[in-house]
Amino acid sequence: MTETALKAPFPGVFYRSPSPDDAPFLEEGQAITAGDTIGLLEVMKQFSEIPAEVSGTVVRFVVEDEAVVEAGQTLLIVASDE
Repeated sequence: MTETALKAPFPGVFYRSPSPDDAPFLEEGQAITAGDTIGLLEVMKQFSEIPAEVSGTVVRFVVEDEAVVEAGQTLLIVASDE
């Protein structure tokens, strides 16, 4: 089993759900497929979806919802058989 860190592609505010009233895109223990949305990054009121780079299972989130993140900062860890 390999653990992969999924990282922020650019700086911004990280959101785990599409809106405050919606469920998060992902939960720990959930299976994901490469290309699935793992969260949103907001920069200057522009929201961008962040796609998963690998398939696997979400092990843990490293940053909290609504955290300010830097480019290259780890957002979550995914375990895969790859």
